Amino acid sequence: MRAVVQRVAEAAVNVGGERVAAIGPGLLVLLGVGREDREADADYLADKVVNLRIFEDEAGHMNRSVLETHGAVLVVSQFTLYGDTRRGRRPGFSAAAPPEDANRLYRYFVGRVAAAGLEVREGVFRAMMDVSLVNRGPVTLLLDSTRT
Repeated sequence: MRAVVQRVAEAAVNVGGERVAAIGPGLLVLLGVGREDREADADYLADKVVNLRIFEDEAGHMNRSVLETHGAVLVVSQFTLYGDTRRGRRPGFSAAAPPEDANRLYRYFVGRVAAAGLEVREGVFRAMMDVSLVNRGPVTLLLDSTRT
């Protein structure tokens, strides 16, 4: 499972010109599910996301988590995180999970983040979405549940 985590001042998702989700300060998580991913991968990434110390403390150091700042989390499914561009000019997506498996693990991940007590908003699974954000910092991290 892969995630692009961005610290945001605000973020929103529109589908078909209609706003479906929005948050103020917190995290935007673009989440990709791979073919080999299991619930343990979602558990690992959810714990990592909610406890990442990437918000500033009183001294201006990145030392606080989204839990500590009482921020919100916007989670958007993004299978293209498993795009393979090593050959040719068109990405291949054979490493991405099939939609049914991806949706199940996406929902599980969202549930795990919400269980931590955070406000969680979501994009629309498999929809063409317009995602907007104000990246604060900017702070952007790439996370992968593969722990080799």
